[in-house]
Amino acid sequence: MAMNKNTVLAWATWIMIVVGLILIGLGAFRYNDVAGWGFASVGIGFFAIAWVFNALKGRV
Repeated sequence: MAMNKNTVLAWATWIMIVVGLILIGLGAFRYNDVAGWGFASVGIGFFAIAWVFNALKGRV
């Protein structure tokens, strides 16, 4: 399987989505104090970066 630019961006997008979901899950279910808000906000940031990676597919 050849890894071109679009394949790398697709893998990066999926990895970012999974990590974002894990961080939001940690913030929602594991930490009940202020740290939970931090984990959830970082998870949302991962979603934003994954969105940018997805938008770059085919353009780079």
